[in-house]
Amino acid sequence: MRVYERPDFGGQIMEFMDDCPSVYDRFRYRDIHSCQIIFYEDRNFQGRHYECSSDCADLSPYFSRCNSIRVESDWWVLYEKPNYMGYQYVLTRGEYPDYQRWMGFNDNIWSCRTYPYYRGDSYRMKIYERPDFGGQMMEFMDDCPSVYDRFRYRDIHSCHVMDGYWIFYEHPNYRGRQYFMRPGEYRRYSDWRGYSSTIGSFRRMRDF
Repeated sequence: MRVYERPDFGGQIMEFMDDCPSVYDRFRYRDIHSCQIIFYEDRNFQGRHYECSSDCADLSPYFSRCNSIRVESDWWVLYEKPNYMGYQYVLTRGEYPDYQRWMGFNDNIWSCRTYPYYRGDSYRMKIYERPDFGGQMMEFMDDCPSVYDRFRYRDIHSCHVMDGYWIFYEHPNYRGRQYFMRPGEYRRYSDWRGYSSTIGSFRRMRDF
């Protein structure tokens, strides 16, 4: 993790790879501003890079493509297009040396949102066969590698997330398009910006 003396990555910088019982003793400052994600234009963390610590609706001024990423803290949802549109990719803390590592379809990342870690122990979600919470319903509290095997339907038309963050995947075994689901009511698949109602698997958003 890199910490900075001033906002926008200004002033003194120090990189840490271990615990720090006293920031002042190591850093000589009592206040820090931390980078949370770093985007790189080339694979293996090469080329021009941009360090980001908050939501950004348009990343195009900072790089022309994105082929590797380091996530230093929090959870991030990245989007293929500006203004949080297009393919979604959900990343946890770690290193991603090429875009296949985050199951990317291409090297376009043009907006991002950050979410703090969910500290609760409870994960609860209800899925429905039809829009507006109609038809068959099933409640889940754990990961589901195959929606059809558990739910007997290949489509989810509405959903109510009660606790925790979840990720929908287009195909079984956590593959294909991703959709980030936070607590709330989703009356139709367009509410989670789905391209269709087909959901093959889903899982709780945790450090994988």
